[in-house]
Amino acid sequence: MTDLIFHLLEVSFWSGIAAVGFGILFNVPRKTIFTIFALGFLAGLIKFSILQFEHHIALASLAAASFVGWVSIPIAHKIHHPPVVFSIPTMIPMIPGYFAYETILSIMNFVFIETDPEKRLLLIDAMFSHGFKMIYVLIGLTFGVALPLLVMNKGSIKQLGGAPS
Repeated sequence: MTDLIFHLLEVSFWSGIAAVGFGILFNVPRKTIFTIFALGFLAGLIKFSILQFEHHIALASLAAASFVGWVSIPIAHKIHHPPVVFSIPTMIPMIPGYFAYETILSIMNFVFIETDPEKRLLLIDAMFSHGFKMIYVLIGLTFGVALPLLVMNKGSIKQLGGAPS
């Protein structure tokens, strides 16, 4: 049990570090770095905790992205920076690069290398399996972070008096 907790803390820590790395890459203000780390850490903790219960990676990514989407708005108002300053660097490490790589690799092997019909069927299965996982994770990340920003933004614009009448 303690090994599991330490593992979750470790991968969450590296999720926070990756978020900070992308934040620095995108030149976010210095006073937002710790907040980006905290959001990356907590998003990683949510994602990898859900994965420990053997749920689908798209569901875990949706939950983590939703958390970031809902939490980044009040934080943005408190720290006086746009919510995307907090949400985008936190989401980029969750992009499913592994599944995209495996999809492209399967396509390349299918088209250029493999001639055995049985192995080609396995490659077709791998193409669709990894490809759909990649698409589902991307959709989960997109909706998870965008919907809270759209819903909460509409209310905050009205409160500020900036909405057209």
